[in-house]
This record gives sequence, structure tokens and C-alpha cells, in this order.
Amino acid sequence: MPGARSAVREVLEAGEPQPPISARPDGVANLVIEPKRMAPRSPRAALQPDHVPFPGRAFRPSRRARNPLVIVGNAIITLLLIVLLVGGGAIIFGKTRLEEPGPLPEDKVVVIPTRLGLMDIADLLNREGVIEEHRLVFIAAVLALNARTDLKAGEYLFTKQASLRDVVQTIVDGRVVQHQLTVPEGLTSEQIVARLLDNDVLSGNIREVAREGSLLPDSYHFNRGFTREQMIQRMRQAQDRLVREVWERHNPDLPLKSPDQLIILASIIEKETSKPEERTRIAAVFANRLKQKMKLQSDPTIIYGLVFGKGSLGRPLSKADIAQPTPYNTYVIDGLPPGPIANPGRGSIEAAANPARTKELYFVADGTGGHAFAETYEQHQKNVARLRVVEHEQKAESPGPELQSTPAPRATPVATPARRSKRSANGKAAGTAQ
Repeated sequence: MPGARSAVREVLEAGEPQPPISARPDGVANLVIEPKRMAPRSPRAALQPDHVPFPGRAFRPSRRARNPLVIVGNAIITLLLIVLLVGGGAIIFGKTRLEEPGPLPEDKVVVIPTRLGLMDIADLLNREGVIEEHRLVFIAAVLALNARTDLKAGEYLFTKQASLRDVVQTIVDGRVVQHQLTVPEGLTSEQIVARLLDNDVLSGNIREVAREGSLLPDSYHFNRGFTREQMIQRMRQAQDRLVREVWERHNPDLPLKSPDQLIILASIIEKETSKPEERTRIAAVFANRLKQKMKLQSDPTIIYGLVFGKGSLGRPLSKADIAQPTPYNTYVIDGLPPGPIANPGRGSIEAAANPARTKELYFVADGTGGHAFAETYEQHQKNVARLRVVEHEQKAESPGPELQSTPAPRATPVATPARRSKRSANGKAAGTAQ
């Protein structure tokens, strides 16, 4: 057969000892391959493993696995996994440090000046004991909260054991300490300026004393760095708004021609009583007197004409004081004085705009801090007589002669005034204050 012949030919051409060839009955040569004889080996050689050749090409990596894009892709995925693991750990660690309690043993106020850099703020907080970490930790917290450009100067109150997050958020939100200035009703503008100058939280000076009656007494909140001029401006604006609102709804029968006259009347009411429930009745007395062309006869106007913005006279009024012809002396002049004698509060302004509907023309102290009101002079005289009895009893009950002396002037303009009656030139009297 052709295939068998070719196989025999190849074997013969190899030049190696060939196995014998036998002939089969069908005439086809039959190649007989004798088994290869194994040479005996020593026991040591028999224990050695046989050498197995490398499989070769069948186990080589594929061309696809050796592709540069695959290698780069694998590297990128590995890098991303590492970044995710490290980043996740950093986030968990950073959140823990942000939320854990800080070192402050108690609440503390810290002033952060203007124009301080991020590192300077970190150093300041560290010195004050607000944070105990290195400044880089604070800076990292600021950057993590995306607050680098939001830090604000000011005076801050950091609470006990405030966390790093709380500290940063307090500064970012600008939750500065709010101070309060309370201006009592009835102070003159000069007295208000003195209070502002005594306040060591406000800054700056005051160029000039505000016009009398132009400032609204109230409680004002402000932060450190607020100037005294700004406070004056705020009080003035508050007064302007209030006067506009009240004047728009004032009693049309009121014998006043302008908001300025409203403030003048309100300032007299403010100085005549410290009891809120009496303001509308006192306003009615003055309004009724203005309608009837009667003199107002108010002692506070006499005092203001003598000392102007200084406040207290420092002594009881004398007969000479009552007769002193000043532009503010309502025992001498007709109608309202030329200007306010103090800065009235909201209650007195409201009362001046809408007095009680009474016919009362007189009032006098009742000896208990309030007033007794009357429509006629005869009723008023009876009230005065009762006051004299009360005063006599109070003197009799005094434990020592030093208490029976003339009472000292009021320490503040808003204290409860002492009362007495005065007789005007036409024989009529209105309640007055010392």
C-alpha cells in the first residue's frame, strides 16, 4: 500500500538501525518494532524524578492577555480599589474626629479679629483651648466642610466640649455673641449718650448729642464691634418708624398739630408717671387743658428749663424755680414747651396719641406711688388734703429724725416721682412732680 511504503521509506532514510520487516501472507510488508530495552539503573538514579520537558506552546499566555490595554486596565482597577479603601477609611476617621467632644472644660468666649488667615485662626483657637489638635487638623476640617472662604471675624461663644464640627460651623454661620443695651424711658439724649460712652463693648465716639426726643428707649441687641454712632442711628430710625405709625392712627380730636408736638406731650407724660396704667389718664388731663387754654403746670418742664439735658436738678423745686421764666416752664408759658423734655417710650407715645376719654383736669400724688385724678378744682383740693394726711402719717411712722428730712431727688428719671399740688395764677392746680 502506498501509505505503508512511504512509512518504510522514511524509516530507512533516517539512517538509524531499523527494526526488521516481515512479510504478511497478503504480500504487504509488516514493520515489526521490537521493544526498547531498558538499561538497568542504580537505586539512587531510580529515585531521581524523570525529566519532563516543558509543554511548550500549548501553555503560553494568549496574545489577548499580553495586550497593553488589558494591562493598563487592570492597573487602573487595582488603583481605584486601593483609593476607595483608603478614602473610605479616611472618611470614617475624619468624621469620627469631627464629631468627637472637644477639650473645652466650660463655655468660653473668643474674639476672632478681622483679617486673620486660616492658620492664624487655628493657632488662636488652639491657644484658647477650643481645639487641641494641630492646626493642620483644623485646616483639614475647614477644607472638608468647604468653608475656607466663609470664616467670619467676631466674638464667639464656644460651648463646653464643642466638637471640631461645632467650632467650624459656629464661625462659618457667624453666630456671634449678642450683647444687650437697655435704655430706660424718660432719659434725656445727653443721658443716653453717657450710657453709650460707658458701654465698653460698643466702639467709636459720638460726634454730637442727638436731638431731644429723637431716640426710642428700648432694649437693643448688638455684636462686638458695633459703633456708638450706629446705635444712635438705630435708635433714631426706630423712633421715626414708631412715630409715623402712631401718628397715622392718632385721635382726630387731639389738640396737636404735628408728630413733633406728639413727642413733646409724650415726653411730659413720661416724666409725670412711671405707672403704665396712668399714662392715658394723664394724657387726657393735659389734652383737656390744652383744649381749654389752661397752663399745663408740669414740674418736669420746670426742671428741664433749668438744667436742660442734665436730668435731675439735684434738689427740690423752690418757689423761685417755679417762677423762673424759661421757655420750658409750663407754669409761665401757654401750651406746650418748644421741644421734648426727654425721650419718651412707646407707651407714653401711644397714650399721647390716644388719651382716655375723660373730663379730668387735675391730678395729684396719692401717697402710694400713684395719682388721684379730679374733674373739678374742689375735688382736686380734697385729693390734696388726703395726700397731706398720708404724708403726715408717713412722717409719724418714721423711725428716726433723719428720715423726716426732705426726701432726696430721684436718682433716675424713671423712678416713681413724689407728688404735690401747685396753685397757678388763676387759682387752679395740676399735679406736678419734684
